[in-house]
Amino acid sequence: MNGGMMTYYWGPMLIGGVFMLISWLVGSTLKSKFAKYSKLRMANGMTGREVAERMLKDNGIYDVKVISTQGQLTDHYNPLNKTVNLSESVYNHANAAAVAVAAHEVGHAVQHATLYKPLDLRSKLVPIQNASGMILNVVVFGMAVLGGVLGGIAPFMIYIIIAAQAAITLFAVITLPVEFDASKRALQWINANGIVTVDEYDGAKDALKWAAMTYVVAALAAIATLIYWIFVLLNRR
Repeated sequence: MNGGMMTYYWGPMLIGGVFMLISWLVGSTLKSKFAKYSKLRMANGMTGREVAERMLKDNGIYDVKVISTQGQLTDHYNPLNKTVNLSESVYNHANAAAVAVAAHEVGHAVQHATLYKPLDLRSKLVPIQNASGMILNVVVFGMAVLGGVLGGIAPFMIYIIIAAQAAITLFAVITLPVEFDASKRALQWINANGIVTVDEYDGAKDALKWAAMTYVVAALAAIATLIYWIFVLLNRR
């Protein structure tokens, strides 16, 4: 690969490296927070499963099942089969971290039931985002091969990269209100219904804040990468 081609890769490599470090720091903090609040036992003894089932009932949702899934921090809501999937450490345990996660995932179920538009948009963007990721990998690889052979890259490749990265960025950005809103619903419900004490509420809020930060970092990384490729295109004109 010649020196000219390398200049196209320094930007994404630098951006990726910086945000990889930030992501690692946020992820490490998140794990430590969950470990800390996992030791804060619930005064009422409610497990993540019990909290999730009650929150669903209180919101008039009876067609969503709460099930246990393997892994750590693998909790999610599946709108396709209407299941709240809780990891084993959340499903069976009664602590502030488990309650926070369980209520957050039910928050997504409530969004689904109330036709929350950002959630619907994100769901529709999933196949586009997945396809864009694959296209991006193929095109970047093609740039490396063709750039080395031809001594440069075709402008249309940059257009494809920008289009694919734009789709990925849109997905990352639209994820933010979805995640923040789910946490807001969760915290409001556990507080209004007396599920948690003051200390438990503060722990749940802090845990969800750091969980949300992982999505913020992902969105910023996507935006930075998109801006970089736009500048590449403008500088070629």
